[in-house]
Amino acid sequence: MIHEQQQQGFTGLGIAPRLFELLASMQFKNPTPIQQKAIPVALEGKDIVGIAQTGTGKTLAFGVPLIQRLAQESSGVALVILPTRELALQVDEMLSRFARAFGIQTAVLIGGASMGLQIRAIRRSPRILIGTPGRIIDHLNQRILNLSNVAILVLDEADRMFDMGFAPQITKILRAVPKERQTMLFSATMPDNILSLARMYMKLPVRVEIAPSGTAAARVEHELFFVMKDQKNRLLDKLLLEYKGSVLVFSRTKHGARRICRDVWRMGHTAAELDSNRSLAQRKEALAGFKSGKYRVLVATDIASRGIDVKGIELVLNYDIPESPEDYVHRIGRTGRAEMAGRAISFVMPDQRHKVRGIERLMRASLPVTKLPELPPFRPAPPRPYRSRQQWKPSHRYSR
Repeated sequence: MIHEQQQQGFTGLGIAPRLFELLASMQFKNPTPIQQKAIPVALEGKDIVGIAQTGTGKTLAFGVPLIQRLAQESSGVALVILPTRELALQVDEMLSRFARAFGIQTAVLIGGASMGLQIRAIRRSPRILIGTPGRIIDHLNQRILNLSNVAILVLDEADRMFDMGFAPQITKILRAVPKERQTMLFSATMPDNILSLARMYMKLPVRVEIAPSGTAAARVEHELFFVMKDQKNRLLDKLLLEYKGSVLVFSRTKHGARRICRDVWRMGHTAAELDSNRSLAQRKEALAGFKSGKYRVLVATDIASRGIDVKGIELVLNYDIPESPEDYVHRIGRTGRAEMAGRAISFVMPDQRHKVRGIERLMRASLPVTKLPELPPFRPAPPRPYRSRQQWKPSHRYSR
C-alpha cells in the first residue's frame, strides 16, 4: 500500500497546488515514509510526535505543512528549535527555498553569530524563526523576541536537545509560547523525558513512527572490531585505504578529534575537524568542504555532529564507542540515507563490551564482530605541531 502511494508522488497528501508545483520543480518527486505519514496529519493542524532517524526527510515533513499554513493565514509565526547551529542553518536553507515563493521571511537565531544582525532580522518581522535553545533564550531575556504570536512550534531532534542539557531552556520557551498552537516534535528515540514533555505541553499528539524507537537505519551494515588502544590508528589507516568514499569519524572528545584529524592528514588523506571548540565560521567551512569533497574525512564529536546532513557518506567510523546506546543510533544515522547502502564500523576495547550489549538491547539486534586483520606498520608522527586554530595541513615534506 505504501509502495502504491509513493508511486503517486506527493498527490493525495493535501498539499496546496502552488506548494506541490514547487516540490516538483525542486525535484522532490516521492515522499519519504515520514513525509507520507506526517504531512497529512500536520495539515489537519494536529500535534505530532514523530519518531524517525536523521536523514529520513523530517525537514519537509514539518516544513511543508508549516509553510502551507503560513501562506494561507495572514498572521502567526512558526518557531523551529534545533540542537545545533549547523542544523539550524541547514533547515533554514531548505525552508527558505519554499518560503521565498510566498513572500515569507525567515530568521536564524544561533550562537556564534552576530546578535546585532539577528536583532535587525527579528525587527523585520519574519514569520519563520529557526534557532538553537540558548540563543532563543538570549533574545527572550533581552526582550528582543516576543513569542506570543507563535502558531506553530517545531522541536527537531528533541532527544539530542535533552542530552545536551537544554531541558530548562526548552521548558522556558514552551511557557513563553501560546497554549493554543500546533506542536510538532521529532526524535530518533523516545526516552521518558520526551514522553513527559509531550504529555505536559502537547494536545493529544498523533504518534507517527516509521521505525521503532531506537532502531537504526535499515540500509546500514554494522561491523565491530575489538582492538587495543594502540591498534586504533593502524586499523583506521587500513580502513581508509579500503574504503574510497567519504568517511565520517566519531571521537568521544574534542582533544581526540583534533589528534585524529592530524593523524588522518599524516596518512595521506584530506580531513577536517568538527567540534565545539571551532568557531562557527570554521565549522561551516569544515562541513562545506566535506560536502564538496575538499575533505574526504570529517572527524566529529557527538555534539557537533548534530548538524551533519550530508548525502553519500559511505562509512561512519566510531573511533571511540559512544557513551550511550542512543548516541550510536544517531551516529550511524549519518550513513545509509536516501535509499543508499551505508556501513558503520566501531572500534571497541575489551573493557567496553557492556556498551555493545547496551546498543544491542536498544536496537533489538546483535552487532557482528569481525576478526582483526593484519595491520599496517605504525607511522611515526611528523615533528610539525598541530595548530588548533586552523585546519591542520601537513607541510610539503609530509604530503604525498
